[in-house]
Amino acid sequence: MLPFTTQQFVAVFVAYNEAIWPVQLAAYVLGCGAVVLLFWKTANADRAIAGILGLMWVWTGILYHAVFFASINKAAFLFAAMFVTQGSYLVYSGVIHHRIQFGFRSNPAGWLGAGFVSYAMILYPSVGILTGHAYPEMPAFGVTPCPVTIFTFGMLLLTTGLTQLRLFVIPLLWSLIGGSAAILLNVPQDWLLLASGTITIPVIIAQTRATAAMM
Repeated sequence: MLPFTTQQFVAVFVAYNEAIWPVQLAAYVLGCGAVVLLFWKTANADRAIAGILGLMWVWTGILYHAVFFASINKAAFLFAAMFVTQGSYLVYSGVIHHRIQFGFRSNPAGWLGAGFVSYAMILYPSVGILTGHAYPEMPAFGVTPCPVTIFTFGMLLLTTGLTQLRLFVIPLLWSLIGGSAAILLNVPQDWLLLASGTITIPVIIAQTRATAAMM
């Protein structure tokens, strides 16, 4: 049993989207930039992608969870801490220490990652509109938890070096928390989130083992 109604949940998105506009557009620009940098490998492309992902997690943790969602669910403060932790670790590992190398490879992980990225950026809002969750009621890309998590799964699958499995811990937890709530709240575009973690983990483990064997 959730401590809020579907109407209260939707009202939070309306208030949040209206308050932060036009940050949603900036999030799309950053997301597109991250995708471009997968193929346009500049010297700092990996750091830039990790920084974009980190910014999305920290923003969502503080602005969405702690400022808006906490008004109807006090557990949001815990969720905020999780999101800020994930964002900070992405910056620490990927930006400061350059331990994450991104790039597309034509293998199961690469194609699954491309699918998740496409879903988060294109299909997610489309499904929302078709099922009656148009703006400003919809969870927006890059600034709300579920599309940020799906996008992150996709981008972390699109890596070329040894993957740090700890990067997946918090996204996996949120896929279970947010995905379960989405079913209860009838948010169809979030249903993929529930399965995304369980699909991603075995694929990334297999890729990590294959990469290690080649080194």
